[in-house]
Amino acid sequence: MNHQCLFCFCRAFDKLLQKHVENNEERLRLAKKFFSLLAEADTEKPTPYIARNIHAIIRESLGNPDPYKKEKRQSNEMALALYNDLKGKITRSKDQFNRALRYALAGNIIDYGPSQTFDVYGTLEKVEQADFAIDHSKLLKEKINNADQILYIGDNAGEIVFDKLFIETMGHPNVTFAVRGAPVINDATLEDAEMAGMDKVARIVSNGYDAPSTILEMTGKEFRDAYDSADLIVAKGQGNFEGLMNQKDSRIWFLLMIKCQVIGDMLGVHKSDFVVSNGHKSYV
Repeated sequence: MNHQCLFCFCRAFDKLLQKHVENNEERLRLAKKFFSLLAEADTEKPTPYIARNIHAIIRESLGNPDPYKKEKRQSNEMALALYNDLKGKITRSKDQFNRALRYALAGNIIDYGPSQTFDVYGTLEKVEQADFAIDHSKLLKEKINNADQILYIGDNAGEIVFDKLFIETMGHPNVTFAVRGAPVINDATLEDAEMAGMDKVARIVSNGYDAPSTILEMTGKEFRDAYDSADLIVAKGQGNFEGLMNQKDSRIWFLLMIKCQVIGDMLGVHKSDFVVSNGHKSYV
């Protein structure tokens, strides 16, 4: 773990306190509890594992099982409002796969973990012309066309609408879409996937765990069955990258926008870059 991750946890916790707790004495009590947990955290564990424990404490302390429920719904509604326009742009594009992939990458900007603000519209405009910092997209398309079973591991609410567009464009008959097992930050759950209409293009499964990532040893049987049987695995976003980056598995493809330089340094790229990476080819 990089020390900067600890400061990122602190910023997220402070924002939640300011949003949900009005009494200053209660804020102080919860802050002391949070820093105690942070001080005792096993920094040898993957960052998402620690994030999971911290956010579980946050939800328990606030008495709120889903502090980002409102933001998730708003993100889904915003993305669904863009759906028809983006679908039309994909249909009119000379390279529909590439255009849909770009929109899926742009959707990764919807993330309340590292930041409470983000520019979806500006990111959509940027991604249409941007060069990918790591670009294995042509090989990805080839692998998708040759795969029998695809597992697509989702990331955030709202973002999953853009993932739906990409999955539609793939046109693959056997795609399983995985969501988190319970609310954590603004990561997508079964409720979000249903709201996005993901069931129209893929089979939806829960990963059975409430980390903002995919930690294989903690996932449920339904997810593990889908993971083990997949010929190709798409892991969306930074959280899934952090959870799966040490899996030396050529089936895994990472699709993400770099939102912190800690992740950028791992991949040798810069903040705000777009990455389409077959993991074992780029850094393992």
